[in-house]
Amino acid sequence: MSGISEGFAEGEPCWADATVLDVDAGKRFYGELFGWDFGEGSPEYGGYAEATSGGKVVAALAPQMAGQEAPPAWTLYFASPDVAATARKVREMGGRVLLDPMDVGDLGRMLLAAEPGGVIFGVWQGGQHPGFGRRGEPGSFVWAEVVTPDPDGADAFFPAVFPFEAERVVGPPEFDYQVWNVAGRAVAGRMALPSGAPAGTPPHAEVYFGVEDCDAAVETVRRLGGRVIGGPNDSPFGRVASVADDQGVEFTVIDQSAARGEPPETGLPRERKSNRGAISGT
Repeated sequence: MSGISEGFAEGEPCWADATVLDVDAGKRFYGELFGWDFGEGSPEYGGYAEATSGGKVVAALAPQMAGQEAPPAWTLYFASPDVAATARKVREMGGRVLLDPMDVGDLGRMLLAAEPGGVIFGVWQGGQHPGFGRRGEPGSFVWAEVVTPDPDGADAFFPAVFPFEAERVVGPPEFDYQVWNVAGRAVAGRMALPSGAPAGTPPHAEVYFGVEDCDAAVETVRRLGGRVIGGPNDSPFGRVASVADDQGVEFTVIDQSAARGEPPETGLPRERKSNRGAISGT
């Protein structure tokens, strides 16, 4: 999953945008950190400002709206050929539709939802705007994972809403991670919230962006007024750090060229309760 994007399978992450209190400040922060260029925010869409890298769209910033339920954060969007049908599945599986399916001009259709454990996500049905124009390389989206204290609930919900084939990452019992595949290709992950996570860490979708040098990116984050939450650390997938921008919005940076070690093995998910039981807690 690298280079220029052409299309997205159902369930594949296809877009990400950050809700921020100050869009102009966000442009300065992410523009310097990732080298993104921004046009003027569209008045038609409330000042929504798309970021480009090499002339291809890679993400966007959106102003926080009055009465908006969710705090400022990155929102991950999964691709769907029919957002209305996806909304029905969300409700059937015990999730909430926060924003009903709606047209965004001729760009596409969208909805916002929350799974039963509280992870907020978007769904995008591409029109003139299919999603990421570039991904899998520095300055663009690389990976995402749902982080939740209720892994059984997420494991029941997401593969029922999207055509995910789940594989468990083999590791110590305290490391509970699944990879979600679409048509045999890994597209996202699900991680149980670690016991050592900061108090009050909400269920969320963690978005990873590529950088050319993780340590240099971390120093840039600090210089721009952001903070480092964890890392940098080496991994079989790259050198990674969890950070927050100068408005408190959290995300992860990864230098894929600095991968160290062998990737972990994967296998079938452990047995768990039925879908209904995992959601209801019975």
